[in-house]
Formats: sequence, C-alpha cells, structure tokens
Amino acid sequence: MKKIKHSKFRNTGILFELLVKQITADTLNNVEKSSAGTLIRKYFHKDSPLSKELSLYQILTTERFKSENKANTLIDACIKSRKGISNLKLGNLKYALIKEIRENWDLETFFNARIDNYKTLASIYKIFEYRIEDAPKEITNSRYTLLEQITAPKLKLSDNLPERRLVEYKKQDKDIRDLAYNLLIEKFNLTYGTSLTSKQKKLLEMYITNVSNSGDLKQYAINETNYLKKYIGSKIKKVTDKIIKIKLNECINILNNISESKFIKDEHILALLRFHELNNELTKIIGAK
Repeated sequence: MKKIKHSKFRNTGILFELLVKQITADTLNNVEKSSAGTLIRKYFHKDSPLSKELSLYQILTTERFKSENKANTLIDACIKSRKGISNLKLGNLKYALIKEIRENWDLETFFNARIDNYKTLASIYKIFEYRIEDAPKEITNSRYTLLEQITAPKLKLSDNLPERRLVEYKKQDKDIRDLAYNLLIEKFNLTYGTSLTSKQKKLLEMYITNVSNSGDLKQYAINETNYLKKYIGSKIKKVTDKIIKIKLNECINILNNISESKFIKDEHILALLRFHELNNELTKIIGAK
C-alpha cells in the first residue's frame, strides 16, 4: 500500500486561492490588467471541470453540520460527485494552467504564498485522489480533518468567501481589482476606520501588498515586533502596578512568538495592529520613554 502524496500543483482549491491572492497583490501594485484574473475566467468558467471540482472544495470548506452523521454523508456525496468528473480533462486543464502560471510568475514564489486553510484543502485533495491500493490510514486522517472542519462552529461571512469570489471574479477587470482589495480588507473585520495610525496603515498596506511574498512580509513583521518590544519594554519600567506589569511582559512574549513564526498569518497582523494601539495608549499615559 502506498501513501497519498499531496500536490499543491494539482490541488484545485489551492490553485484558485493563489490566483485570488495574486489578483489582490496586482491590485495594490497598480497592475493595469491582472493575468491572474484572466486565468480565473479562462479556467474556472461555469462549464469547466475545474469549476465543478472547485465547487466541491468550496462545499467541504464552507458547509457546517452539528451532526457527524450528516458531515459524513456530505463527504461521501462530494466524493461521489467528484468521481463523475473526468480525471483526464482535469489533468489536462491543470497542466495547461500551471504552464501559464509559470509563464507569468516565478513558480516557487507563487506557490510559497501562505494558505490559511491549507490542511483542509490538502485533506480534500487526498480524499478525492484516494484509490483502493492506497494506505487506509491516509483516507482516515483526511476524513477526520474534514469532519472537524464541517462540525466546527460556522465562520462569519467575512472569514470565508470562496463562492462569492468565484461569482464576482467573472465580472469586468475593474470589478475584479476593486473586489480583490475589498475582500482582504473585509477579512480583517476591523473597526478602526480613520483612526488607524500611520504605522497601522503601513502594516496593513504591507500585508495586502505582499500577500504573495511571504519573505518581505515576514521581514517587515519582524521589524515591527522589534520596534514594539523596544518601546513597550521601555514603558514597563515605569509601571508600578504588578498585574499590569505581568500583562505587559506577556505581550513581549507574544511578540517574540510572532517574530519566531515560520509564516505570518492574519492573527499575527491583527496582534501587531493591537500592540501598536497599546503602545500609543501607554505613551499617552506614561510618556514616550
């Protein structure tokens, strides 16, 4: 029995997600016409086998049931539907899509972009690719990952928008560009509005602009954690309340964890935004130094 190997290059959910991220990066970099938008319209139109498989990925990542029996029934139904899609046609389309991705971007950089729900998408790929000669442990682990996903509390609409993305990206280029920007802003669910400081705005801008360039973003995030550790740390000395001092030291520990993380995630950006707010408040109360 063989182990099922996951392939980012053949995972329809990941391919679509990375193209969406590239549209966002192109939008913020003022690219007049995003090649990623063109590829989405070309390969994910409603009659495409890729679009049909993508809809199954979306069902398994967005549907929620409290009952494990219902969740298992959903997984079985999706597996059955997937078997009705031609593997030959899917393979040819994915090959052609990867070829065009390689022609437009550096392949390694493109596929190194962070995917928040990577484990779920990889599990879906494995249950779709499972064959009788494959190791049973593989399908078991993948199914339990999906069961945990489907039976988890339902996320806010702003947290998961794949179906809306597919529909909206079929519009004109300008609509695609505007939506790409707004989708990512909406995902943060921020309420700061115009009260964002210049440092918070810069951090948010860096996150969006470098959505497909995790190296630059990570370095920027490390610089921000160092800045915050320096200035929050300098204010701890002036705090007399023991409880507050403990809490502030915990903040320093969180900042250390962010700088040591392999990838910068949404929660890290949100934490840095809030730490900037904390630093500003401490400055008002205690002083700059």
